[in-house]
Amino acid sequence: MGGFAAKLLDYPLDTVKTLLQVNSATAQGAAASSAEGSGAVVYRGAWHCLQHTVENNGIRGLYKGISSPLLGSMAENAVLFWMYAHCKRWIAFASGGVDPIVASKTADQDDDDNMSLLQLSLAGAGAGFGAAFVLTPVELVKCRLQVQNSLSSGFRAYRGPMDVIVQTVKTEGIARGLYRGHASTLLREIPGNFVWYGTYEGVCKMMTPVDGTKADLGPSAHMLGGAAAGVGYWTAFYPADTVKSKIQTNPDHAGKGFIETFNVVLRQEGMRGLYRGWGITAARAAPAHAAIFAVYEYSLKLMS
Repeated sequence: MGGFAAKLLDYPLDTVKTLLQVNSATAQGAAASSAEGSGAVVYRGAWHCLQHTVENNGIRGLYKGISSPLLGSMAENAVLFWMYAHCKRWIAFASGGVDPIVASKTADQDDDDNMSLLQLSLAGAGAGFGAAFVLTPVELVKCRLQVQNSLSSGFRAYRGPMDVIVQTVKTEGIARGLYRGHASTLLREIPGNFVWYGTYEGVCKMMTPVDGTKADLGPSAHMLGGAAAGVGYWTAFYPADTVKSKIQTNPDHAGKGFIETFNVVLRQEGMRGLYRGWGITAARAAPAHAAIFAVYEYSLKLMS
């Protein structure tokens, strides 16, 4: 439920982020000959992108493709937090703790207070690895629906999420189609979730009262930790997300790997191109991720 609530909150700005990544001024300039023929508008920044999208496609344009990530967010967060719990048990076992199989049957939640911040962060990285296998196809569907009615004139027109899946599998296959950009997703999720969980747990540890436990914390601590974690997640390795968006939506990058695409963007657009859209992404991440952790912790208390 936390992921569902967060996605409703931040999706319009996610659309702006994706459009900025794949329709940057410098990228358009690098392909000026094709842009001249298409009459494409170049986004000058987040506000121009937002304004242009609303004027041409209405408010609905900002929510293009939201059904896929809404459903995907529930699967993603279910896998993410499930993997996090199990990775914590295995790391604790490796450090001399209880057998993880026994722990999973006898405890509703792990004793985070007895684990170091590094251990919790490593568990987060492991969770990110698992979540990437859910995220790659979900985000491919999302990104293609977000950009098809924007500045990329000539891009395949899809009728909806299922049409994206059917057409992608039919023309590109599963490994090279639905999982296109998977390496970029892994390079975003592993360090991103190392920082995401590490930041959240770090804030919780700092705010835990003397002689108290994490269970003593209230919603304000969870929201503050979640907000900080969201900004940290997107700051960890944002260029991986830029590369992923380009690989998944631009036919010119078909068959290209992460390093090759990264070098192309760096050469044509510089570091600014790799971090295009980071500001608005970090701004939306704070309230969205605050909601994720607040709802998650509240759900845990209800279930216990």
